[in-house]
Amino acid sequence: MMPLDTLNRPLQDLRISVTDRCNFRCTYCMPKGVFGRDYMFMTQDQLLTFEEITRLTGVFVDLGVRKVRLTGGEPMMRRELETLVSMLAAIPKVEDLALTTNGSFPVGRIQSLKDAGLKRMTVSLDALDDETFMSMNDVEFPVASVLEWVEYSSRAGLSPVKINMVVKRGVNEHAILPMARHFREKGHILRLIEYMDVGHSNGWRLDEVVTARQIRDIIHAETPIEPLEPNYRGEVAERYRYIEGGGELGIIASVSQPFCGDCSRARLSADGNLFTCLFAIRGTDLRAMLRGGASDEELRTAISDVWQKRVDRYSELRSAATQDLPKVEMSYIGG
Repeated sequence: MMPLDTLNRPLQDLRISVTDRCNFRCTYCMPKGVFGRDYMFMTQDQLLTFEEITRLTGVFVDLGVRKVRLTGGEPMMRRELETLVSMLAAIPKVEDLALTTNGSFPVGRIQSLKDAGLKRMTVSLDALDDETFMSMNDVEFPVASVLEWVEYSSRAGLSPVKINMVVKRGVNEHAILPMARHFREKGHILRLIEYMDVGHSNGWRLDEVVTARQIRDIIHAETPIEPLEPNYRGEVAERYRYIEGGGELGIIASVSQPFCGDCSRARLSADGNLFTCLFAIRGTDLRAMLRGGASDEELRTAISDVWQKRVDRYSELRSAATQDLPKVEMSYIGG
């Protein structure tokens, strides 16, 4: 039976972090000042095995999940990721299996992911000019390699490819129009994301947020756009189409226009903790249950109980007080 939380929100989407490691040090996610050479990442024995991830995913599917997304950290840093993709793709009723990546890996991996059963690709890219992008990823990684990953993903049939751009005032708002022009021409879906206060490492301030309305107005002033209906209840992006034709884009307004009321997403960390909100303070340890011999029925009951007690609506309640809460980092919980 599909559980509903205290606000009658169903459990339909599962975000799985497969590693807390990343080869980028994006300033809004894993700044070098915190995630330096001495930072202690998870050890191999702390990570869920592929078999454990697959078993848990099957339990979530029994409870109503139909969309599964692999995240990190950077998921491509998990060895033999294609094996996990093939295991998850074989689960009946998984209708959508997607991956979010920074697109910094050899493009030959793309076809192997598609062959393993991956359905869709989302790529993170915050600007088209190297100066801005390199300053944000903070490891001198060039734009051209990410664009190559996007194009190869499209050719492999992992379409529509979505590109996630985090917009931060004073850093990359000048890149909004070049990004919109480029991906409209290429036929991919650009999603512009308000800079969020996930975790504590990024030094988030409200005045650094370029709001969804401001983003929309910047694009609309050059090329008129109009709203589209959501593809499904709980879709995080407000969809728009170019009035003159030529594709769509999305704007994710977690700060200025919260969408908590329709959120149907659960998050599983790389070490097996279940979180019911991106801005969560604590999770529920499912790894201990798995390794302690819990049955699938016991796992279903535990997950259902957590979901039915869910009250999360952080973005609707955001305040100076909530910003100081000890939230988990995005690199741990997944985006």
